[in-house]
Amino acid sequence: MFVIAKRMALAQCDRSFRPHTANTDMMSDLAEMRKVLVLYTGGTIGMQKNHNGVYAPVPEVFASKVKTCQELHDYELARIYSIRDHELITKALHCNKVITYQIQEYQPLLASSNMTAKEWITIAETIEKNYHDFDGFVILQGTDTMAYTSSVLSFMFKNLNKPIILTGSQIPIFETPSDAKNNFLYSLVFASCSDIPEVCVFFANRLLRGNRVKKVHNSQIIAFETPNYHILAETGLHVKMYRNFMLPKMERGMLSVFTNLCTRVGILHIFPTLSRTQLLSFLEPTLEGVVLITYGVGNIPSDRQDLIDVLRNAVGRGVTVVNVTQCLRGSVAVLYETGHRMEEIGIIPCYDITVEAAYTKLMVICGMEKKSEERAELMKQVMRGEMTIQPY
Repeated sequence: MFVIAKRMALAQCDRSFRPHTANTDMMSDLAEMRKVLVLYTGGTIGMQKNHNGVYAPVPEVFASKVKTCQELHDYELARIYSIRDHELITKALHCNKVITYQIQEYQPLLASSNMTAKEWITIAETIEKNYHDFDGFVILQGTDTMAYTSSVLSFMFKNLNKPIILTGSQIPIFETPSDAKNNFLYSLVFASCSDIPEVCVFFANRLLRGNRVKKVHNSQIIAFETPNYHILAETGLHVKMYRNFMLPKMERGMLSVFTNLCTRVGILHIFPTLSRTQLLSFLEPTLEGVVLITYGVGNIPSDRQDLIDVLRNAVGRGVTVVNVTQCLRGSVAVLYETGHRMEEIGIIPCYDITVEAAYTKLMVICGMEKKSEERAELMKQVMRGEMTIQPY
């Protein structure tokens, strides 16, 4: 557990958001200061090679490195604005603002493959504790489980009215070249100068909805996509904001954070030789929810009555089973007899949701509700823009 130590139809664009650097003497002393809290959990962005020649997290060096990057910390602005030693500052001339931020480094720093529900809860609680003191939040973590973190946080926060931006890098900030500085800088800009009321991932010049992302490459710079949803923004000479794809800002309601995550949830990939014994073993009595990853538009073998009976019995004893396609793009739909059999026995179609979003949504809902009927109804609803309900 962490301890805090220190492509759809073309959208209309808002092109007025234009971050770029400028000389300090061009900055007005009266420029508004925006505050961002950065939670550094680990990941490639701050790793260095160890004595074995492999990358590993190194504590208490990341913030010092960031201070040496002119794009990320401006010493002249630090003098003008009299910021404290533990703060950093950079410019956002496009909106005549400066960004001051603090980096809270977690202990231990983790490779993201070691992230669990405990770390997600710690992150959410840290943001809740500091919610009224900052304009936005940036979470630095490894890319392997970033889609899980961004998805679960989107469901844990209700009535969110400030940006929470997750980012990392494929190449550490200590190396040249690296994608780390660009990803970090623009994450700070979106967290401080935008009014996007949702959890997002910024990576490789694109802002993506957090519960729609998937990691699609393990080494290329463009590591994330939202296969079934439009991007929210993209950066370049100008920043284009696709506002009609963003969640509306909440006008009423105080922020609430749900941290009672149910870990008795699993993911099962359907495969041709799946046996009744294997399925029974997976659907053990303590399991409360299952993401079933099925063929095509949501199919399983219709002639395997043994598998259908096991699934029917699981639903009957209260296990919430949801149906998600194995395909990168497309939606679950009842177009074939095999899919119809699934819906008949009470398995819930989740349309174009990602596996990561379905799994984390199920964790939240199973922690929130005890009755299987109520869980099923909530899984059918769009909570944070995570899926598009499509008529069959």
